[in-house]
Amino acid sequence: MVRLRFAPSPTGYLHIGGLRTALYNYLYAKQQGGKFVLRIEDTDRTRYVEGAIENLIHELKWAGLSIDEGVCLDNEKISEVGEKGPYIQSERVKKDIYNKYATELIEKGYAYYCFCSKERLDEIKNQQKADGKIPRYDGLCKGISLEDAKKRIENGESYVIRLKLPENRDIVFNDLIKGKITINTNDMDDQVLIKADGFPTYHFAVVVDDHLMNITHIVRGDEWISSTPKHLFLYEAFGWEKPTFVHLPTVLNKSGKKLSKRNDDASVEDFRLKGYLPKALINYLALVGWSPESNEEILSLDEMTAQFSFDRVSKSGGVFDVDKLDWVNAQYIRKMEVSELAKLVKPYLLEAGFIDENICPYRLELITKTFQESISRLPQIVEQSRFLFENVEVESEAVEMRNVAHIDILKETMIQELNKIDKIDEEVAKGFMKKIQKASGFKGKDLYMPIRALLTGQVHGPELSNILEILGKEEILNRLS
Repeated sequence: MVRLRFAPSPTGYLHIGGLRTALYNYLYAKQQGGKFVLRIEDTDRTRYVEGAIENLIHELKWAGLSIDEGVCLDNEKISEVGEKGPYIQSERVKKDIYNKYATELIEKGYAYYCFCSKERLDEIKNQQKADGKIPRYDGLCKGISLEDAKKRIENGESYVIRLKLPENRDIVFNDLIKGKITINTNDMDDQVLIKADGFPTYHFAVVVDDHLMNITHIVRGDEWISSTPKHLFLYEAFGWEKPTFVHLPTVLNKSGKKLSKRNDDASVEDFRLKGYLPKALINYLALVGWSPESNEEILSLDEMTAQFSFDRVSKSGGVFDVDKLDWVNAQYIRKMEVSELAKLVKPYLLEAGFIDENICPYRLELITKTFQESISRLPQIVEQSRFLFENVEVESEAVEMRNVAHIDILKETMIQELNKIDKIDEEVAKGFMKKIQKASGFKGKDLYMPIRALLTGQVHGPELSNILEILGKEEILNRLS
């Protein structure tokens, strides 16, 4: 069975590039009738961020990417589902899963104990940099016999376990996106596999875990290409079946640089809080580097799954265009049922103080429907509707409309018609302007633009009948006066 995993490190909140990696893993797994696994790689304890695992799970669930196996939340507590756990690497360390494999490599001659101090390693790297060379371990401890190494360990010396790479050997692999890739071992480092604190490094744990969890496809960012030969050598050393590798192009900002947490709104939480819909964000994110055969731009998760192929993923980085995301999000907003959209915009209207918690559902939906076509993000409804609830600056064009020669006739006609009714409901609102037209003798722009200017301070905007109904009789009379 095809099995793919998303294996983030809890060093911060979920990045938008990480969500795309998770999405591509999910799409391929589902298309192939396989499993989508969530594993947490937290062996680097110095960079661990409290709450990051919970955030990762929350944001994946919000985005609609449900896992088949791995880490989940049960009543807001971190839990696991599946038979190949633990799915958190620090928990796997406690079960001593990795050391036996490291020992096996040493016994086979594919790894060795290294006793070099941090000071010596820093000195080597600094000298190599000064000489214009690529910093890498010089292999000093590679020649220590296994017998001598074990004696030094018994005497209490601190050590790490390093991978013993062969010299001048090409390691070749075929990437489903990048094609054939060749890297020579002379350009690689004898990677640390087990650190001095007993924790495995990413490069070791990822191979052991992927093998034990029967992962068939490794789909990750292309920054890991240079590390892949080390991983392949480990598969070979153990005699394990190698997975298929897929390295995704980088997500870039408009400047063509990698989308970063420091310089861009790059966390999934940033986009959620800005009022983007999960389906719209997922839809757009899929297109940052991948193009469906149908060339459609608006696709459901099921439609993306049906069409997804690594053959149509670009080799070069995809630009994350917020303007295009806004357009996609607007399409989803316009297609939503008004009742569902009303629930989503209500918190923003409440925070602005425009409505109260007990607002009539019909009135809330009327406000929502009025601005549904004009917003691309949920919070925008506040600025769009502000003129209904507060005094706003009158547009210069509206000032002119408020001073047309026949403005007093329009005002007086409206007041007379309003005094004939108890309230403005939907039926009254739809026929109200026809009555003003008939009674005043004005029509078209001479009618609608001055009245809109009087009531809203604008000359263009949403359906006037909706505005009349939302404002109501008393507020309209107040504004006319």
